[in-house]
Amino acid sequence: MVTFSHDGPGTQAEDWAAHPRAATMPGLDLDPDDVDRLVVLAAHPDDESLGAGGLLSRAHRRGIVVDVVAATDGEASHPSSPSYSAAELASMRRAELRCAIDVLAPAATLHHLGLPDGGLAEHEEDLLTALVGLVGDGRRTLVVAPWRHDGHSDHDAAGRAAAATAARTGAHLLEYPVWHWHWGEPATAPWEHFRVVHLDDAESAAKANAQGAHRSQVEPLSEQPGDEVLLGGNLLRHFAGTSEIYVAEAPTDLALDDLHARDRDPWGADSRWYEARKRSLLLAALPRASFRHGLEVGSSTGAFAAQLSARCQDLLVVDASAHAVAAARTRLRDLDTVRVERAVVPHEWPATPENGFDLIVISEVGYFLSPRDLDDVVERIRASLAPDGVLVLCHWRHEVVGWPLDGPAVHDVVTAADVRPVIARYRDRDVEMLVLAAPAELPDPRGNG
Repeated sequence: MVTFSHDGPGTQAEDWAAHPRAATMPGLDLDPDDVDRLVVLAAHPDDESLGAGGLLSRAHRRGIVVDVVAATDGEASHPSSPSYSAAELASMRRAELRCAIDVLAPAATLHHLGLPDGGLAEHEEDLLTALVGLVGDGRRTLVVAPWRHDGHSDHDAAGRAAAATAARTGAHLLEYPVWHWHWGEPATAPWEHFRVVHLDDAESAAKANAQGAHRSQVEPLSEQPGDEVLLGGNLLRHFAGTSEIYVAEAPTDLALDDLHARDRDPWGADSRWYEARKRSLLLAALPRASFRHGLEVGSSTGAFAAQLSARCQDLLVVDASAHAVAAARTRLRDLDTVRVERAVVPHEWPATPENGFDLIVISEVGYFLSPRDLDDVVERIRASLAPDGVLVLCHWRHEVVGWPLDGPAVHDVVTAADVRPVIARYRDRDVEMLVLAAPAELPDPRGNG
């Protein structure tokens, strides 16, 4: 964690502007062909105006739907104020945010989450769940948030939550530094990820006026100690002028890998009756006794692969979590016909055997994909499934909190894609299984399979 003081001298705006790479940053713009919704996250009221005020103004003028999410009310901005309580500051800053948004994007919808100022890191999961619920299918949404390496704990948590939201929903992502301009050094900045939005006069003026609307931050609350100005002139100069700089880094979501790192058996594969019963149902649902080349996507610790291996001459199991892959390799190390690989699907889809996989199992993993990635996985399956191949889907039927899809939605997407006809279905309160295959390619049930 970076240590800095808001009223320290910091790096000057002129130092950033003078760096040679400042003149070579790639430009970006809002492309209506890619984006029809903008979701801007602020850790505290005023972040949105400082970091993304020009983009908000542009989105509004172009008719793009705008949502602004305030994670906290900024009630801890003046912890020693003799004039205002935390509750009064929260109310004041909510009103200031409304005024700022009326300047930038009057039609925007404001969302106040009311999470604790200074405690977002402890409520990051709550923030992530709220953002995913708001964004939903993010294929035409741009999420803009504080940079996940901004150096302020609330900003960093907001950035991580936004990055995970983009990964889970398929949204586009941009991040805006705020405090990094103050404590960072141009010589060590990630210039390769910086992108610039060039603002016109109207957008620049709207941004300046919106910053001024946050009076509790840009002016002293009073002349008494504890009521000093928070955002002084040196800091505000970073956000003046005719450009906004964003960080364009890939969305990341480490939740599942972290889960496997914390828990050797996170889903209870070796202890829960649900898991043992589900594996038995899956094996019973397979329409053939044996398969040439099997693929299990989302193997976790390899509990199902250990049983499925008896039905496959060659079985490849993949998982996105390095910790899960390590556990699966340990469990399956004595099975010569099984290979375990780390792969983030659909981007790292495994190599297809010459005649295709004649069995692909997608179990309890589909709802951990974004809607965009699920569509891509379906096409990968279509391309890699053998003509006589069987596709098996198996998912928990209840809500998956913090993710835009659930099991039934995953099955609806796959069946609608018509990869293969559904030849069998099992459903109870907790689980649903689908077997998809071309009926003509199935063995004669009177034979030996």
